[in-house]
Amino acid sequence: MTEDNRDPKQDAGRTIATLSSREVYRNRWMRVREDEILRSNGQKGIYSVVEKEDGAIILPIEDGRIWLVEQFRYTIGERALELPQGAWEMAIENPEELARGELQEELGLKAAQMVQLGTMWIAYGFARQREHVFLATGLSPAEKNPDAEEHDLVVHSVPIPEFERMMLDGTIRDECTLAAWGLYLLWKARQS
Repeated sequence: MTEDNRDPKQDAGRTIATLSSREVYRNRWMRVREDEILRSNGQKGIYSVVEKEDGAIILPIEDGRIWLVEQFRYTIGERALELPQGAWEMAIENPEELARGELQEELGLKAAQMVQLGTMWIAYGFARQREHVFLATGLSPAEKNPDAEEHDLVVHSVPIPEFERMMLDGTIRDECTLAAWGLYLLWKARQS
């Protein structure tokens, strides 16, 4: 892997070269950089990239039910229902540790079993952040420890058919939740 985590084998298919790069903003959760680029057609341009540390999204499932969180999402100005998910303000070495931490932080649950279903990029048209998808089972209560941004978090446990209905009727619109459910269904179909 190169310094920016690209696989050198993928460089052969690159159609955009980076001419220069500068950081334009940083806080403890994210960085924004602006790159001057050169496209393979000879056109120069600018590409802005939001960089965040890897995150985890968890599917806590037990006895035909799935646990969700509801919270106010500032960027869209409304409350949203979604699977528990999040990232820490530092690089992670063990995605399962992050998933277990988020599960306890947001839901107050521990999992006896964690299965990593896959990894996906989030909004890679402008952001550089991966999310590791985990199935959590064998759930038991633990001390809940939400951070400051989760002060208004509400936990829901719903039957899976209701969860699927909420995705279909637009009650749940979080693309990470929808994609994680798709990965889970593909994994589950291969288990039998």
